[in-house]
Amino acid sequence: MLIDRLKTSAVLISITAVLLYLDATMSPKGSEGIWLLPLLLFFSLGTAWDISGLLSNSGRQVHRRATLLATAIITLSACLPMMWPLFGSEYPPNCPVGKLGWIAIASVASVFLLLLAEMMEYGKGPAGAIERTCGGVFVSVYVGLPMALLVSLRSLGDGNWGLAAILTMIAVTKSTDAGAYFSGKAFGKHKLIPRLSPGKTREGALGGILIATIVAFACLKWLFPAIAGEATGPVEAATIPGLDQPLWGALCLGPVLAITGMIGDLAESLVKRDSNAKDSGNLLPGLGGVWDVTDSLIAAVMPAFLFFVAGVAA
Repeated sequence: MLIDRLKTSAVLISITAVLLYLDATMSPKGSEGIWLLPLLLFFSLGTAWDISGLLSNSGRQVHRRATLLATAIITLSACLPMMWPLFGSEYPPNCPVGKLGWIAIASVASVFLLLLAEMMEYGKGPAGAIERTCGGVFVSVYVGLPMALLVSLRSLGDGNWGLAAILTMIAVTKSTDAGAYFSGKAFGKHKLIPRLSPGKTREGALGGILIATIVAFACLKWLFPAIAGEATGPVEAATIPGLDQPLWGALCLGPVLAITGMIGDLAESLVKRDSNAKDSGNLLPGLGGVWDVTDSLIAAVMPAFLFFVAGVAA
């Protein structure tokens, strides 16, 4: 088990490092993030596959192929504005849809795609069109919308500013797990939500928040400038005074991403327990399912996006 975990981790880290390097050094201007799309699709569709499997294995019907397609459509919708520069033009700045509007359009289209899939097969198999549609909408929206926001987060600012924002978000969110684990081992006495996750404690949660805040400060103080360089953010000055300072930005970003990350982790525990399953999947040998990697990030993307738009690291 440990060998499998190390092998899988090594492969994931190696592929991720190569794609990050290519994205940082070879992305066409206006299409920053294009090299990260294979990684984005793997984690997006892998997570949707895991959740669909949990639903199916617990007796809840879901149209898996249509759900995966709907998830991919929502995830990739945020990439549409970066297509214009690839063909030598600039995305229209006065386009009424804007850049985030494509995500809303794709979400609506995906709902009707799932309905159309049920229409095409209605009467050919078992009943349950409503349940399958509801399950598909839940999976595709729950996974697709945050993954699309990841693309939008990468597109913030110019150059590698958005890449620095993504890496900061991931580092802060994932450091919460380590902080909570070691703090819980050392000081944990009071269970957080024992019905969902018996191993999590309130003391561990506080330790995770503290570590996330420290990591946020380190990222905003040193990592962010090292990656972003002279690139500027989406706003010339912080829209909320003080957020552009590493200390105040960390005091906001750290606790919020830590808490939302823990909520995302507990959300996965909720679905697994209600599905009577121990693991979310087996796509990653030694690590479990892809959802085990993305659970906290899915919940942390939206507040991270809002904080960076509001002026963190501006």
